[in-house]
Amino acid sequence: MPDLETFYSESQRQFQRDYETEALADTLFSAAVSEEFSDQQRTFIQSRDFFFLSTVNGSGEPTVSYKGGAVGFVRVEGPNRLTFPSYNGNGMFLSIGNIAESAKIGMLFIDFETPNRLRVQGVARIADKQPDLDIFPGAELLVQVDVQSVFVNCARYIPKHKRIVGSPYTPTHSSDQLIPSWKRIEGFQPSLPEKDRLRVAEEGGTISAEEYGERLKNGIS
Repeated sequence: MPDLETFYSESQRQFQRDYETEALADTLFSAAVSEEFSDQQRTFIQSRDFFFLSTVNGSGEPTVSYKGGAVGFVRVEGPNRLTFPSYNGNGMFLSIGNIAESAKIGMLFIDFETPNRLRVQGVARIADKQPDLDIFPGAELLVQVDVQSVFVNCARYIPKHKRIVGSPYTPTHSSDQLIPSWKRIEGFQPSLPEKDRLRVAEEGGTISAEEYGERLKNGIS
């Protein structure tokens, strides 16, 4: 079980005292925070097709990124362990690089239909071994997380929306991942890995920055 004495920082405690919420914070910790997934939380995570990931680098500089995939692309593999794939992206490897330097991460899962949200905090490590990668079509790397705390958050400020159709770029076992339009921009070609340059040539060739802008206006990414 997460430790109440270390879960909140002194700065967080001071704000709780200033706004008279220390007792409330303690009650919520006792009622909602765990180091293991409940059956309901496991089902919720594995029903999501996106989440938000927070990481920090070795100097403490933070970043937050959107991670998306097919429903169930985040797998709960034990009472306090989960795994998710790292797909081909923009080549910056901000999240992966941060995890390699500073393993602590935060994950936020949201359902805009219900609405509902769940926070997960843990220690992550990167894996690139087969056959684990084969379980996740299109994965370049895997991130395995040992969960330190998991808890439900109040959802009152989440705007309620109907479910949106999934991205056509999500890789599947039956097809290769589509190449995004931005990788077809002429000015990017010298910087792309060779495999991407070959795919651009094979799949319609390059486009101008202006053409890319028009595609975005028409909802084509």
